Amino acid sequence: MILRIAFFMLMAVGLLGFGTVAWISTRPPPAAAAAAEEPPPTTKSVLAASHAVRAGVLLKPEDLASKAVPVNDPAADDSNPDSADARRGLVGAMVRRSLSAGDIVRNGDVMRPGDHGFLAAVLEPGMRAVTIAVDNTTGLAGLIWPGDQVDLILTQTISEPNLPIGHRVAAETVLTDARVIAIDQQIMQGAVAAPDTQAKTVTLEVTEEQAERVSVATRLGRLSLSVRSADNSQRSAQPTSSPSTTWAVDVSPALGTGTQPNADNVIRVFQGGGDVREFRY
Repeated sequence: MILRIAFFMLMAVGLLGFGTVAWISTRPPPAAAAAAEEPPPTTKSVLAASHAVRAGVLLKPEDLASKAVPVNDPAADDSNPDSADARRGLVGAMVRRSLSAGDIVRNGDVMRPGDHGFLAAVLEPGMRAVTIAVDNTTGLAGLIWPGDQVDLILTQTISEPNLPIGHRVAAETVLTDARVIAIDQQIMQGAVAAPDTQAKTVTLEVTEEQAERVSVATRLGRLSLSVRSADNSQRSAQPTSSPSTTWAVDVSPALGTGTQPNADNVIRVFQGGGDVREFRY
C-alpha cells in the first residue's frame, strides 16, 4: 500500500514538472515580448538641407542633414532615406531649385552626375568641362568633393643633361580657382594607373583656352590638385592661369650649389623680326 502511494506521488510530481516546462517553453522571451508590445514607428528619417542652398550648387556632405517626418506624410514623397548610400548618391548632385534650411531633398530637386545632360546643366555659360586622371595622391586621397575650388599644378622633369640639376624639375600652376564639377571612379581612357592604386578622374570647369592648356599639360608631366579656401570673397568669376614657376633649386638650395644662373650663363637666340630669346643654364 505504501509503495503504491509513493508511486502515485512520484507520478504526480513528474506530471507537474513536465507541465511547468511545457508552459515555460510556450512563453516568448522577455525581449521578444517587449518588442511585440512596442507600437509601430510613427516617424522616419529623411535627408534635408542643413542650410540654405541656392539653385545650381553641387551638394557636399555638409549640405545634408537628417530630418524626422511622419511615416505617411505626403510631403516626404520622393524623398531620400537617411542612409550612407543615399548620402553618397546625393553628393555631387546639382540642386535644381533653391532650398531653405530644413527643406527635404527630393529626387526631383536634384540632377545627379549620371543623369543625361548633367554637364551641360552644371556649366556656366561659355565654360567647358575638362577631365584629368588622378590617383589617391594627386587627388588628395578622396578629400576633394564636387563644388570645391582647386588649383591645378603641373610637375615635370626636363630631360636635358646640359641644364643644372636644380633646373631639371619644375612645378607651375596651370589653373587657379577652377571649380570641380564631377568626380568619377573610372580611369580616363589612355591613363595608366599604378598597381594597387585606386585611380579616378576629376572634371573641372574651365574656359576654352584653359581646356587647351590642360590638354597640353597632361602630356608634359604629373598633374595634382590643391584645394582652395572656402572663403570666396577674393574669388574671380572664372579660373585664371598663373605664370609662376618653382624650380627644384628653389625648394632645395643644395641643388644649386655652384650652378645658380648668372649673367655669364646665358644663351641668346636671335630670330627673324628682331625677336631675342634667352636661355639660362
